[in-house]
Amino acid sequence: MAHRNEIARADAIALDDGSRRWSEAELDEEVETLAARLSTCQLRVLATLLDNSAAWVLADLAAARAGLVHLPLPTFFTRDQQLHALAATGADALLTLPGVAPTLPSIVAREAAVVAGTTLELLLLQARAVPELPAGTSKITFTSGSTGTPKGVCLSADAMFRVAEGVALATDPLAIERHLCALPLAVLLENVVGVLAPRLRGATSIVPPLARLGLRGSSSFDAAIFDDAVAQYAPHSIVLLPQMLRAWTEHLEHRGRLASAGLKLVAVGGAAVGLNWIRRARARGIPVYEGYGLSEGASVQTLNLPGADRPGSAGRPLPHARIRVNAGGELEIAGPLMLGYLGNEVGTRSDWWPTGDVGAIDSEGFVHVHGRRSNILITAFGRNVSPEWVETVLKGESAIAEAIVFGEGRAALRAVLWPSSAEVDDCELDAAVQAANRKLPDYARIAGWTRAIVEFGSAGTTTPNGRPLRGAIEKLHAED
Repeated sequence: MAHRNEIARADAIALDDGSRRWSEAELDEEVETLAARLSTCQLRVLATLLDNSAAWVLADLAAARAGLVHLPLPTFFTRDQQLHALAATGADALLTLPGVAPTLPSIVAREAAVVAGTTLELLLLQARAVPELPAGTSKITFTSGSTGTPKGVCLSADAMFRVAEGVALATDPLAIERHLCALPLAVLLENVVGVLAPRLRGATSIVPPLARLGLRGSSSFDAAIFDDAVAQYAPHSIVLLPQMLRAWTEHLEHRGRLASAGLKLVAVGGAAVGLNWIRRARARGIPVYEGYGLSEGASVQTLNLPGADRPGSAGRPLPHARIRVNAGGELEIAGPLMLGYLGNEVGTRSDWWPTGDVGAIDSEGFVHVHGRRSNILITAFGRNVSPEWVETVLKGESAIAEAIVFGEGRAALRAVLWPSSAEVDDCELDAAVQAANRKLPDYARIAGWTRAIVEFGSAGTTTPNGRPLRGAIEKLHAED
C-alpha cells in the first residue's frame, strides 16, 4: 500500500510491537528486503500463520510488494480449517514460527527467514492443482461463517486501499496517532483499520502479541490484562468485539475506575452492542462507537463517530461506501467489493452486493441492522421476528451477558441465557427477562427461558469470531 500514498514521513513511527519501534523508512527497508527474498522463490500464494507482531505486518506488506497473493491464517483456526485453506488456495509457501505449522506432507523445503528480528520458517510446499483466482486478487481472507468449513473471499489491493482511505478520511478530525491492534491481524477488519488506515495518515500501529492484551484463542479474554495494556500502550483508538467491550466495562465498574484518558475512539463491530452497554461503557470513559461491515465489502462500511452518533445504530456510511435497502428489507452495499468467492465463478457482477442482513436507514442516514435474513423466525401466528433484535434487548439488562432466542413455528419465543456473573441467580434473570419484555411488542416477548449449561463460546457454541451457532445451542438445551 505504501506506493499508493506519500502521507507518512520517513521518520514517522509506523510500527511498535511493545519492544521495538520502526520508522516508516526502516519499515520500508525491511519490507523491500523480504519482498526481494520472496520474489526469488517463484511463489503465487503466500500463507502466513502468525500471532500479531511486526513480522505479520512486514510479511503482509512484502507479499503485496512482491505481487503475491497473501493468505493470512488466523491462529484460532483449527488444524482442519488451516489445512482446508491451504489446499483450497493452492498455497505455495507458509511463513510461520518454527514448530507451529500443522503437519504438512507436502513440504518440499524449509528455509529460515529472519523477519523483524524474529526467526521464522518459510515452508515451501509441493505444487498442487492451482485453483483459478479472480484477476487482481491480492488477498484471500477466510470467514469463519456458521459452519466448520471457512469460506474464502478474494480481494483486490485497490478495494482494501479504498476502505482504508475512507476510514482515514472519516477519522481524520480525531487526530489519531496511535492505534492498538486488539483483534487478530489475520482478521480483515484489523488488517485494514489497524494497519492500512494508520499508514495512510502517518500514525503508529501498535502490534503486541495478543496474549499481552488478554486475548487467547478466539473466545478467552482477560479484561484486567487488557486494561493494564491500554494504560501501558496509551492508544488513541482500538477496535473491539462486543463481548470484549462488555468484559472491559464490567472490569472498570468493579474497580471503580475510568478508562485511560487518551482514548479517542473505541469502535465495536461484529454484533449489536445494545444501548445499555454503550451507556455503561461511556460512563466508564470508554469512547465507544458502533460500526458495521463485512468481508465481501473489504471490511467496514458504516461507523458512528463523535459529532455524528446515534447509539443503537451502526452509524452512517463511510466515505467509500453506499448503502440501500432493497424491496425485501435487505441491506445492500456498493463501493469497494470483493472480486468473488474462492472456487466460485459468481463474483460481484453488480454494483450492489446483498449483505444477507435485514435493516433500515433512518431519515438522517443512520443504518440500523436488525439481524441476518437467514435467522428470521416465523412464529406459529405468522409473525416475522429477528432473534438478534430480541437478543440485543435482553443483553441490555445488566444481569444478562448473552442470550439466544428460538421460536421458529412456535406460539411463543424462548431463550437460552448466560448470566453476567455466577452470582446472578434465577430470580434476577427472570426479572431481567420481564424488564426486557416490557420494551418489546407482545409477539416478540420471551415466554420461557433456561439458564445455559455451558460457557458461551465453549462446546462448539460459537464460531471462532464469537457468532453463535444456533443449532448447536438449541441441541445442547433441547430438553429444556
